[in-house]
Amino acid sequence: MLVHTRAERELAVSHWLLSAADDIALARNEWANSGITLLRCGGVFTTIRLSARLVQAAVGTTDPDAIDAYLTDFLRGGPVIADTTSQLYYALVPASAASRSPLAARALPDVRILGPRCYLGVPHPQYTAPYERRSYWPVPMNGPGALGSPDAVMQLVTEARHRRTTTDSTVGP
Repeated sequence: MLVHTRAERELAVSHWLLSAADDIALARNEWANSGITLLRCGGVFTTIRLSARLVQAAVGTTDPDAIDAYLTDFLRGGPVIADTTSQLYYALVPASAASRSPLAARALPDVRILGPRCYLGVPHPQYTAPYERRSYWPVPMNGPGALGSPDAVMQLVTEARHRRTTTDSTVGP
């Protein structure tokens, strides 16, 4: 059995993510200086953007630690980036999800697929705590190319919508 340290995993993930950079040297410099860089979607990964409101509805709380634990479990370790300022979550999924995901076929409020011609501000893989930076990995990548399932993200959206409907119907006039 191979055992890799967190630092080794982060290094491997960093190299893989940088393959989505237009300028790898610039991206490395941005990570070193600001902790975040812009990477192109639609090549090695696509992103499904979810509003924090939607994610909080699915989880039933606004507590960042509880949300992070829920996302790790519910999305079966599929990587997620959170931007605490814009109140958005980004699930990284295979590039093919931009055209094949059930989410791609629907216009859903609080959900958007970012594919080709889109860029994502990606924090360095070492930022995994909600209080370290504006943008962090609530669910870090397990390894290079280890992306999430668009179907699991769709289930999360369905769960959030169900909980919203249930909550709305229990609130009286």
